Amino acid sequence: MVYQLMLMFVALIASILGLLFLQSCTRKKKSGDVSMKIQRNIECSKRSENVTHRAEVDGSTDIIIVGAGVAGSALAYTLAKDGRRVHVIERDLTEPDRIVGELLQPGGYLKLIELGLEDCVNTIDAQQVFGYALYKDGKSNKVSYPLENFNSDVAGRSFHNGRFIQRMREKAASISNVRLEQGTVTSLIEEKGIIKGVTYRTKTGQELTTYAPLTVVCDGCCSNFRRSLSKPKVEIPSCFVGLILENCELPYQNHGHVILANPSPILFYPISSTEIRCLVDVPGQKVPSISKLLFKNCGGSPGIPHELHSAFFAAIDKGNIRTMTNRSMPAAPSPTPGALLLGDSFNMRLPLTGGGMTVALSDIVILRDLLRPLGDLNDAHNLCKYLESFYTLRKPVASTINTLAGALYKVFCASPDPSRNELRKACFDYLSLGGGFTNGPIAILSGLNPRPLSLVSHFFAVAIYGVGRLLLPFPSPKRMLIGARLILDASSIIFPIIKAEGVKEMLFPASIPTHYAVQDLCLS
Repeated sequence: MVYQLMLMFVALIASILGLLFLQSCTRKKKSGDVSMKIQRNIECSKRSENVTHRAEVDGSTDIIIVGAGVAGSALAYTLAKDGRRVHVIERDLTEPDRIVGELLQPGGYLKLIELGLEDCVNTIDAQQVFGYALYKDGKSNKVSYPLENFNSDVAGRSFHNGRFIQRMREKAASISNVRLEQGTVTSLIEEKGIIKGVTYRTKTGQELTTYAPLTVVCDGCCSNFRRSLSKPKVEIPSCFVGLILENCELPYQNHGHVILANPSPILFYPISSTEIRCLVDVPGQKVPSISKLLFKNCGGSPGIPHELHSAFFAAIDKGNIRTMTNRSMPAAPSPTPGALLLGDSFNMRLPLTGGGMTVALSDIVILRDLLRPLGDLNDAHNLCKYLESFYTLRKPVASTINTLAGALYKVFCASPDPSRNELRKACFDYLSLGGGFTNGPIAILSGLNPRPLSLVSHFFAVAIYGVGRLLLPFPSPKRMLIGARLILDASSIIFPIIKAEGVKEMLFPASIPTHYAVQDLCLS
């Protein structure tokens, strides 16, 4: 008990020092059935269109949404429920087949409830997730989400990404003032610096234009319009190699499993009642021979639970192996009258912590609340100024989840450096301590308590815990040197990520104006 109190005190000191450092930085920087239902919706849309190459009449649409993934579909439903006339244009309305976007954290599920979309995880064989199991060097540790104060239905959800998206699209299409159409947006229509609408090509090849006071671009991680509306800096630190295990059970039911393997983590989580997703992280931008890689780095590794070995090799033999690059991109908007970025086209983080959908749904709640009092969106310049508060209001939640994803990935990757190795061990053991040492970080990861200061505190508490283990019971010069380097390594991991996210916006949002007079906009 005394040792834990000492750790908490030292962690507090470390957090204060970290905040002082960050404040100095701010001074330096001033600046299926679902498919058929959707197809029927498309057919209805087609029958209502004039088949000639004529632009849509101005005023028939309030908001254009480019893309009908998780963000686009959820936004369409949310805004249409508030009475907006929404035109959604999606390149491909068939069910997507992806190997990420399969885990929704409890914080994201709460946002889903807030948007009235919680039934979208029903009828798709989604699995409840109650926490994680961590594996390292033959040891395992189960950490559960702190859900004691929530309704029994609140938990994480894991599922097939495509099934979830199709349910979201169906939900959006069920509202009469949503027009969901399959087409490829080829350009944004700009007049005098204002985005007026889009040009798109229909499924039949027709070139059409449609206009609206506001265009929201949600076209995903490979966005075609990101550079027009932001200043993106995309990094690709690794790739995922994915496969599906069948006819097996995870050692800890209804928990994600994270294996701290060499050189980087391996993930297992259920995506249906009979299937388990395996994702092998491969550092670097190029993926070598997949089957050999999996056999060498995973199959022969004692880190993978023995309960999964047979199913793992069977999945490799089956050969249905997928790859996907992992991208990271801090939000760097260029406020543009008439347009807004949302979802992965706007902001990405490493998928290790499964926080992407939580960020997107949180952003939609904020945007909905900002737009709700506005009756008329036609004053583009004032609307743009008003919506600048969106970028500030989203920062604490989004940046906390983004920073945790980037920092945790670097900590969980193996390294020949002794201090990095000690930091990795300290993180694993810190999460095993229980109480606030476990619940605090897991509450951040789950999106239940995404507070930047809490993240910084726990991150340096892990570092101090690692130093304490090195120095007790008897310090030596070598151990003191490793301890000093451990603190420096921790700082070099988290501070650059926070700087990229925006120190002032993330840690001191109260110092930034977040409100622009609604009265300056045309209200009905």
